[in-house]
Amino acid sequence: MIKYFKKSAETPIIGNEVAQIKKYKSLKWQVFISATLGYGLYYVCRLSINVIKKPIVDAGVLTESELGIIGSALFFSYAIGKLTNGFLADHSNIKRLMATGLLISALANLVMGFTATFLFFAIFWGVNGWVQSMGAPSCIVSLSRWYKDSERGSFYGFWSTSHNIGEALTYILTAVVVSYFGWEWGFRAAAIVGLLGALIISIFFHDSPESKGLPPVNEDFKKDKTSTWEEQKGVLKNPYVWILALSSAFMYISRYAVNSWGPYYFEAAKGYTLTQANSLVAISAVCGILGTASSGFISDKLFKGRRNMPAFIFGLMNVFALSLFLLGPINMWWLDVISMVLFGLGIGALICYLGGLMAVDIASKKASGAALGIVGIMSYVAAGIQDIVSGYLIENNKAILNGETIYNFDTISVFWIGAGALSVLLALLVWKKT
Repeated sequence: MIKYFKKSAETPIIGNEVAQIKKYKSLKWQVFISATLGYGLYYVCRLSINVIKKPIVDAGVLTESELGIIGSALFFSYAIGKLTNGFLADHSNIKRLMATGLLISALANLVMGFTATFLFFAIFWGVNGWVQSMGAPSCIVSLSRWYKDSERGSFYGFWSTSHNIGEALTYILTAVVVSYFGWEWGFRAAAIVGLLGALIISIFFHDSPESKGLPPVNEDFKKDKTSTWEEQKGVLKNPYVWILALSSAFMYISRYAVNSWGPYYFEAAKGYTLTQANSLVAISAVCGILGTASSGFISDKLFKGRRNMPAFIFGLMNVFALSLFLLGPINMWWLDVISMVLFGLGIGALICYLGGLMAVDIASKKASGAALGIVGIMSYVAAGIQDIVSGYLIENNKAILNGETIYNFDTISVFWIGAGALSVLLALLVWKKT
């Protein structure tokens, strides 16, 4: 790993000046680590509500349908913000953009830890969605500004582990906090973590090499005289970017089906406790670190930079994992563990490929944020629709018999598995381009 960084750090520096080499190497490490850790802590502030859904319903504070609407408020505002902030990030000081987003997200969580009203939940969770959309574009633009083309796939994969780091922290630590102190502290604990993340970003995340007195890294920025706006318009007109965005959208339905409702499903359908259910979903997050971290390296080294075949393989893995998760028998812990391991590996890699890298590959580096924005708005609109539909299907397919609540998850199983299968089929349409 150190050898890899040393090689990439020396090539972009003009004149082989020792001081510049050391400065570039140090700042590059700071940007990568703070982007990965910082965006992971973004996720803690985004997923906190998923851990406490069952306790909130059991306490009579909200219903499943209301939780679905609240969850969709984040996804819809996030989707719109992902597009607008993606375009904005190409023109912005990404350090300020990313730190501001996490700071406001933390404050939104803090407010939600002191309210129990549906309207306030929906409003502040919607605000949280908007500012959450400032994180990923800032990180993607930083990779385009600080890393060469030959490095981007591998480091995109390493950075994408931030999703899984945040998920693991949420489903393990937040679940423990909620178990001991109540659902309100799920939000409050996330707020504390978010404030810490905003501080880390403000200190160690950097806008660009030029902002630190260093030359630009990528040839696109040095030779291409086309304006950023023109490159962004080109991305908007590229049909392959939109097909990838639609494929990612269906993948995100299956992704957030498990992230948003997986703990609820494990508790309601298979009888696990809150801590057990969240621990199972945490397994997928931990395994997702391996899937995501290796995804860029696998495509760069084993498939010579092509993403089509590994995306197909991991897509099939995702569909198989969802089938085990939803159709497997109860009282078989080991089988549920296997389903979450496979789901984590599959979805972790697909977040990297379909969630941005494949679209960034076919777009100008000057419009990386725009490409990510298009994929993002499609993905998170789909995730928002998923939350509403899933909440509705769960609430309207349950019955109370002799004082016991009985759930029927047949319809929702078709919805979740079918979305994963459609994602695979759509990705095949861009086979020759990726």
